[in-house]
Amino acid sequence: MKHIIKISVLFFTLNVTSYSYSAQPETDALAGCLVDSLNGKERKMLAKWIFLSMSSHPDIKPYANATEEDIDGSDRFVGELITRLLTENCPEQLKAAIKVNPQAIEKSFELVGQVAMQELMNNQETVQALTKYVQYTDQQKLQKLLSE
Repeated sequence: MKHIIKISVLFFTLNVTSYSYSAQPETDALAGCLVDSLNGKERKMLAKWIFLSMSSHPDIKPYANATEEDIDGSDRFVGELITRLLTENCPEQLKAAIKVNPQAIEKSFELVGQVAMQELMNNQETVQALTKYVQYTDQQKLQKLLSE
């Protein structure tokens, strides 16, 4: 049972920004090009940017110790990365996708976000942190419910 819960949280976490393949091959081609054009460091930097952006939420901000310099540096990196991806790495895919789907960029970057988060999820310390809560779940209560 403990493993089922751990697997469930990992599945949920990996699918927070879930990309579902579209009916438009042009959008899928753009998404694929964007992902293929990223290296490991860039995926980690994107994950850092997501984290820093999420930490700006008023309920989370007290727990974050990022400086304005950290945030600005991350914003700058992502701005330059997106510019490069769209104008240098994937311009043809971008033009083709936008013609058939005005939301192609947004849809394609869902996959980029998912891949960036998976980069963090591949780290054992991250997985352990995300599954620590299991020690506080009432396993008997869950087992009873599932055996009814």
